[in-house]
Amino acid sequence: MIQDLGAGLCSCGKIHAAAINDVAAEKGAIRRLPEFAARYAAKKPFVLADRNTFAAAGQMVCEILEQAGLPYAKYVFADAHLEPNEQAVGAAVMHFDADCDLIIGVGSGVINDIGKILSSISGRKYIIVATAPSMDGYASATSSMSLDGLKVSLPTRCADVIIGDVDILKNAPLHMLKSGLGDMLAKYVSIAEWRIAHIITGEYYCERVAQLIRDALKACVDHAEGLLQRDEAAVQAVFAGLVTGGVAMAYAGVSRPASGVEHYFSHVWDMRGLEFGAPVELHGIQCAMATLKAVQLYEALRHIRPDAQKADAYVAAFDYEQWKQQLRNFLGKSAQTMIALEEKEGKYCKKTHPARFAVIRNNWDAIVQILDEELPPAAELEKLLHTIGIPTDLSAIAVDHACAQMTFRATKDIRDKYVLSRLAWDLGVLDELCALL
Repeated sequence: MIQDLGAGLCSCGKIHAAAINDVAAEKGAIRRLPEFAARYAAKKPFVLADRNTFAAAGQMVCEILEQAGLPYAKYVFADAHLEPNEQAVGAAVMHFDADCDLIIGVGSGVINDIGKILSSISGRKYIIVATAPSMDGYASATSSMSLDGLKVSLPTRCADVIIGDVDILKNAPLHMLKSGLGDMLAKYVSIAEWRIAHIITGEYYCERVAQLIRDALKACVDHAEGLLQRDEAAVQAVFAGLVTGGVAMAYAGVSRPASGVEHYFSHVWDMRGLEFGAPVELHGIQCAMATLKAVQLYEALRHIRPDAQKADAYVAAFDYEQWKQQLRNFLGKSAQTMIALEEKEGKYCKKTHPARFAVIRNNWDAIVQILDEELPPAAELEKLLHTIGIPTDLSAIAVDHACAQMTFRATKDIRDKYVLSRLAWDLGVLDELCALL
């Protein structure tokens, strides 16, 4: 499943390598667990799960270890809804048995993220037994966590082995299957924005890595209709695509191949959920809905021409002090972390804007061509979401027009990454795009 891009230097200037040793993605793959444990000479694994994932596959993991004569320790989170935060990591660390020489995570996003952190700080090898093809973090070397109320990607490590037993994955809650496909659909935008950022800011880009994502995305879309019937080929395509997304990030050394502005919509909604108790959906569902919005906004952007006078006037009138207060009101304490990032990034610096705008204007035709090449028509994407049962109206996740507009504005501040909202700010059309949400 992991496509090797070769051991030599790529034309992009990097040597592409992923730390994953093996991916077992087939029917009955969980039965290979003793084989992988033996590979690392494990004498006593530590099993990490929550109460839902333990019922889905954790009990089976324990039975397989017992049948293989391997003693083990385990910790099962009791939380009905486990949050990926400091408290969860602390609980995992405090319950970890220091005699254990291998960590086996059983779950999907949250358990995997915590498992990677535990593996990183303990120095133990890590195997993840996937319970749902719901997100693309299985093969990534980061953990998506809530830190001081802000969604962050912490550098951790890749799993050494990923086990995706199709017999388990196809029985995941249907909502999680949809979430996995939703996370894959986000890749339309991520690849487009990666290429655009390469032009505007000179950011690193690799066409070979991008093509891995395109191929995986196509396979997912081709099998999309079978997902609701839990078709094994559809489930396997989504899982393979999600693993490829993580591998692509490892190859590139950045998250660009797998996430763009659509992920930042989701991060903002998650932060509001943490701060104010606002309704939150599964990450992949939110990403799918945000992908549709991003594609619609990019379609509108195609029809403009960069206007230096308009852009200069917009930037000159921008009041950063006022914007900081708006961020605080919208996101609460997590806004402070975003404000602190701006001190390092300087994206709102009015002195550097003219040079960046000149690059955009001089390369506008190439930017529009990228949009034409990478993004599907919005109507086609909307039809696909209807087919797989993902809402297309943000009101379905309790996001009204005002919230959607502020969310889009806030995506500029999540990371130091050039995305649609930053391009709109540079062009002086941010208000116009917000009006379309």
